[in-house]
Amino acid sequence: MTLIKKSQNIFPQFPTFFDDFLVRQWNEQVLTSPSANILETDTEFRISLAAPGLKKEDFKIELNHEILTISSEKSLESQDQGKFTRREFRFGSFQRSFTIPKGAVEGEKIAASYSDGILVVTLPKSEEVRPKPIRNIAIS
Repeated sequence: MTLIKKSQNIFPQFPTFFDDFLVRQWNEQVLTSPSANILETDTEFRISLAAPGLKKEDFKIELNHEILTISSEKSLESQDQGKFTRREFRFGSFQRSFTIPKGAVEGEKIAASYSDGILVVTLPKSEEVRPKPIRNIAIS
């Protein structure tokens, strides 16, 4: 049985060198860094990273001064025997760094959870940067 390959070569007059080497390498660099959402509330910052296919043990989270670094490294440990016609599973490493304003978070209370392919890092704001309630001042 033969697999039919559909060529989506962006340069059809050239061999698949451009697609299989240059375009795929660019895509791998873009796709290996997970997307992040950053939410700010009155009491905390919440960083959510889309990182499906990993386990919570695969992540390393560090706070060094005002830099929060989230990284992961995973390699393909395949037991498959034989020759692949095409291999698109992407395993590798990534590192994302976020700068936190000085004194804005309580570093000791940072927490993280991982569920359904989403890593959520919660950074509680320090009392100094939380919004103060409105205070009415009586006139004497």
